[in-house]
Amino acid sequence: MTLKLPKRTIRPRTSGLTSLHDVCLTVSELDSILADYADFIDIAKFGIGVAAITPRLKNKIELYNAYDVVSYFGGTLFEKYYSQGQLSAYEKFISDHGIRWIEVSSGTVDIPVEERIAIVTDLSATLNVVAEVGSKDAHEIMAPSKWIDEIGRLLDAGAKYVITEGRQSGTAGVYRANGEVRTGLVADILATIGPDKLIFEAPTPAAQAFFINLVGANVNLGNINPREVALLEALRQGLRSETFALE
Repeated sequence: MTLKLPKRTIRPRTSGLTSLHDVCLTVSELDSILADYADFIDIAKFGIGVAAITPRLKNKIELYNAYDVVSYFGGTLFEKYYSQGQLSAYEKFISDHGIRWIEVSSGTVDIPVEERIAIVTDLSATLNVVAEVGSKDAHEIMAPSKWIDEIGRLLDAGAKYVITEGRQSGTAGVYRANGEVRTGLVADILATIGPDKLIFEAPTPAAQAFFINLVGANVNLGNINPREVALLEALRQGLRSETFALE
């Protein structure tokens, strides 16, 4: 008898996305992970600004391409170029590496939403833009109305998806400093925006289980540890106690 498990979308997916946070995998480690788990992976972000210093970056990008996994560079690198007035140089850096996705964020540098909207509008003419909302500062609390307003306007400007900030630690943005999910904020965002165009940063199994139980097996999740891809897929399919009752 076949197990009755939650119905999962299949690649190429537009929902149920799993986005890796790749900051230190070697080429050989990545090759091994993709050989076994590529069917569970949709996107890989070279997190923070690590793409600027990653050895054999082009080799890693080629590997992701070979397994039909979209790769792109983290928003912190975008903000670094932005802060130095070099966005044109950043676009060239992306183009030189064959990258077709770009993240526009304001997690470290305070970029007014109107300026981010203008940047997204411009970039979305030629690239797939992922915008991020929220600060990396755990002590900076945005009202739910501001989250909803920024997400909606960035999507209207042409963003393919909007990421809700959570950091690699799960201690900022939609999380409190102690790691708890700001459940009221998440509920307000989902009630207004819906889940399809959102990618929730969920670096811990507890956070992943929360969003899966709240939204379903096919919620979009980001900042996933590449070595825990199978764990996340088990959560999505009700094969771990935290999501055992998932239908």
